[in-house]
Amino acid sequence: MRTFKRICVYCGSSRGARPAYAAAARQLGTLLAQRGLGLVYGGGSVGLMNEVAEATLAEGGEVIGVIPEKLQSLELGKADCTELRVVPDMHARKRAMADLSDAFIALPGGYGTLEELFEAVTWTQLGYHVKPVGLLDVEGYFQHLVAFLAHVRSEGFLRPEHDLLEVADTPQGLLDALAHAELPTPKSRIDDV
Repeated sequence: MRTFKRICVYCGSSRGARPAYAAAARQLGTLLAQRGLGLVYGGGSVGLMNEVAEATLAEGGEVIGVIPEKLQSLELGKADCTELRVVPDMHARKRAMADLSDAFIALPGGYGTLEELFEAVTWTQLGYHVKPVGLLDVEGYFQHLVAFLAHVRSEGFLRPEHDLLEVADTPQGLLDALAHAELPTPKSRIDDV
């Protein structure tokens, strides 16, 4: 079983169309703090980002936000984080978030969330880090993505041992799945076909 100090959470800068998304973000933030886990996130004061950060802070948890200068200049940074790191750009943001975290969770979100998610799981696949990645599938938000990845596997672009995304519909279930995730060995990381 893996132990974690901090979990990186990728999520939308919007609250989305369903109240369940914000509720799940708050549940996750609360649970992180209750389990003594720090939150690393995009540093925003809006959307699901704000929800997960507020809930973690309300329970006395550590919250490290990482925000690019451009977004900070628009006054989107969350000032009451335990620590708010302002970095030059999105690339620096993703690197800092990955370096600070022991695992990754994606909540519902758009392009940015998906891009961050796929970079994190690719880094695990290629051995740039050995950290589990999961989807909090709130009300089936990620069901089409999971089905698409099954299609990718069936078409020969993803080996079964590289099926690295843990999926659960509750924060508790996902944190438990991440703690027990089996990650590829260095030999099995790259398909030489």
